[in-house]
Amino acid sequence: MDSLFDAPFDFFALLIAAVAFIVALRSRNQIDSLRARLDALEAAGETAMRHAPPPLPHEAVVEPAQPAATVQPVSAPPPLAPDAAAPKAAAQPAAPPPLPIAEPGFEERIGTRWVVWIGGLTLALGGFFLVRYSIEAGLLGPRVRTFLGGLFALALLAAGEWTRRRESIAEIEALPIANIPAILTAAGTAVAFATVYAAYALYDFIAPATAFVLLGVVALGTLAAALLHGPALAGLGVVGAFATPILVSSDKPDFWALYIYLAIVTAAALGLARARLWRWLAITTIALALFWILPVLNFNPPDVAPYAFHVMAGLVIASLLVVCGFLFGPPATDDRIEPVSSISLAAYLFGAMLIVLASHHADAALIVFTLLTAVTLGVAWRAPAASGAVAASALFVFIVFAEWAVRGNPDLLVMPGGPLPGIGGPAITDQSVTLHLVTAAIFALGFGAAGFLAQGRAANAIVPVVRSSTAVFVPLALLVALYARIAHLDRSIPFAILAVLPAAAFGAATEILSRRASRPGLSISTALFATGTLGALALAFTFALEKGWLTIALALMSLGTAWIAMQRPIPFLRSLAAILAAIVVTRIGYEPRIAGDAVGTTPIFNWLLWGYGVPAAAFWLGTHFLRRRGDDAPLRAVEAAAILFTVLLAFMEIRHAVYGGDIYRVIPSLAELALQVSVALAMAIGLERLRIRTGSVVHNVGAVLLTVFAGVVGVFGLLLAENPMLTSVSLEGTVINLLLLAYALPAVLMLLLSYAVAGLRPVAYANTIAGGALVFALAYVSLEVRRLYHGPSVEIGLTTGAEQYTYSITWLAFGVVLLGVGLLVNSQRARLASAAVIALTIVKAFLIDMSTLSGVYRALSFICLGLVLVAIGWLYQKILFRRHAPPQPAAPPA
Repeated sequence: MDSLFDAPFDFFALLIAAVAFIVALRSRNQIDSLRARLDALEAAGETAMRHAPPPLPHEAVVEPAQPAATVQPVSAPPPLAPDAAAPKAAAQPAAPPPLPIAEPGFEERIGTRWVVWIGGLTLALGGFFLVRYSIEAGLLGPRVRTFLGGLFALALLAAGEWTRRRESIAEIEALPIANIPAILTAAGTAVAFATVYAAYALYDFIAPATAFVLLGVVALGTLAAALLHGPALAGLGVVGAFATPILVSSDKPDFWALYIYLAIVTAAALGLARARLWRWLAITTIALALFWILPVLNFNPPDVAPYAFHVMAGLVIASLLVVCGFLFGPPATDDRIEPVSSISLAAYLFGAMLIVLASHHADAALIVFTLLTAVTLGVAWRAPAASGAVAASALFVFIVFAEWAVRGNPDLLVMPGGPLPGIGGPAITDQSVTLHLVTAAIFALGFGAAGFLAQGRAANAIVPVVRSSTAVFVPLALLVALYARIAHLDRSIPFAILAVLPAAAFGAATEILSRRASRPGLSISTALFATGTLGALALAFTFALEKGWLTIALALMSLGTAWIAMQRPIPFLRSLAAILAAIVVTRIGYEPRIAGDAVGTTPIFNWLLWGYGVPAAAFWLGTHFLRRRGDDAPLRAVEAAAILFTVLLAFMEIRHAVYGGDIYRVIPSLAELALQVSVALAMAIGLERLRIRTGSVVHNVGAVLLTVFAGVVGVFGLLLAENPMLTSVSLEGTVINLLLLAYALPAVLMLLLSYAVAGLRPVAYANTIAGGALVFALAYVSLEVRRLYHGPSVEIGLTTGAEQYTYSITWLAFGVVLLGVGLLVNSQRARLASAAVIALTIVKAFLIDMSTLSGVYRALSFICLGLVLVAIGWLYQKILFRRHAPPQPAAPPA
């Protein structure tokens, strides 16, 4: 039943396809007729303009004095001489500019484009439906159906070629997006693909090898036809060519046959892309060719030879046809780095890297990778457009050796949850160490020499910078990888000596380049080689010393970079000094102890002093060098690093000393907070004095941040959270105890800080700090009284009358001392502080002493308070605000 209903629908499909084809031909004939009429009209207009008569002579001049009969026409002027003809010709009006091409309307779009597209699609579907109908109805056998499918494909191809030649003879311009010959040819190639695949996969008429060859021939023929019919057919051909190996399967795959076929297809597709300058076709071809390197990952270990042939053949073909400015490639302009040229070489180098990794660093794979890298360097030397592939090859070299180092040391990837899958085992680390050492030396010398010799050869500054960066990066990266693989990141004097060699080479290159005349990119390249010198020296220190010295070496490297930037005014060096400082800051975020468990237990003189003190000193000295050339962002970054390391040095040493070497203690103590507040205040005072001399915004902000930190920790830490009245802190010693450190010293430092910012910052800022000093001083006096009555544990016991009286007398004495200081140094701030303390004493006397004290203590409290107040009033009247009697008038004469 289904077949009875399917047959009419298939018939209607064929009928629609035929009608669409007829409508397409009719529309094309109408378009041809319209174009012919338009060309005829344009030709007639040009002929009329070319043969137009010259302008008529002037009319006769009528003179009023003469009769009408005497009116004579003015005779025509004599013919011009040949030399006068040019001005007359130049005086002719210029031809009008061509009219702008009008956008196609709705009817034109339907008649010239959509009909063609739908017609091509229906032709292909018509062929498929015809085959389906013949199968379901049983009209024809498999062989006949296959034969007829081939004939239909040939008919479509012939129709496409016939229409192309007819349009060429008629001088009709085809629409680029609705080219009838291209549509017919594409439909024919699609039917040809389907016919060959059906003969192989459905009917088993041909063997896999024969099907493979026929499909390849169809794909290559499609690519060849694309030279005549445009890019759409090229896309169909390249996709069909690279999809052919997927369509034809075999139990015993022959990779040699596969990659030879892919080399032929790649050459054809890239040749077509070069002939028509189709960048998209070149990128698509390289991407599909790289896809066929993935089977190497499924074999453990793989046979390297066919895969090596694939990447070698592809890189050679891409070098010959794709790289701009090299042999048969497109022309290059202005030594610019061209993306397609660089990507084409980098893609095959990436494939070679995958072969090395998948084969577990087989000797043949490593040799092939080395050869392809050398070819890339050579091509980029001749064609600067491929310089981007040099940077990619440097990265791939590092990946290869880094993976080799990690596989040789599986413990480098061991996490708390255990080793990663696939890491470990002797089978993957038994490859030749000698070969890796030789290839590493070749890579280091090759990249280094090429980067140095490339300076001054290109007019584009990016090219020498890329070459110099790879010249510095590759030797240092390989040195680190070999050190990790062979020395297992332990102390190694041979590697330290080996690191001195690139340092000397980079230093010589820096000196030579600095003496040359200015060329594009030369200053940045010189800076890169200078940086390489410092980097190699830092690695030498790292290899020769313990692991914690890496932080110190990087900090010294930043200092050296700042010094070179002062000697050689290269802008990039200043940024590099800041980058190295940022790396050191990031390093301490990973392990604040710098040296791990080996930090030691000795207070002050431990690894923290070296790990934080040396970088802090290096950064401070580096800011001194950088400031000589100006104030900019790199200088501010290094200044921030110097302040940070100084603060961290003090805080880490405090925690180390207070907690016996345990800097990871979570709960703080009164001693730690007291020392941190005092150190922060002292540093704030130092930065306030320093910013007056330098005018640095970093010093300004750093002083404010340290002051805020000291205030917050002082209020919430010392006065509240760790207050001895609220916690069980033991205060050993009568006068020399922890209270002196926690409250008296911060009070003195706050007072000094308030005077340091007086006149330089807002008045409220200075007064707030002075108020904090007063609060901490009063807290110290009160807690000392508490310690006097209750011993080391001040949080235990009731407050007696004598203790309350002592508080009042002590506060009064403190206020009197402040008043005396204010009178001696003429400080209004001290006198106001005295007034505040005495006012607080008055409030205490009336609110607390009157209710809690009794007997003689109450009387003495008020008597002392009254005497002090009267004495203060007398001092203010007689000393500060003394009123002089007005002078007496003179006595009248007798």
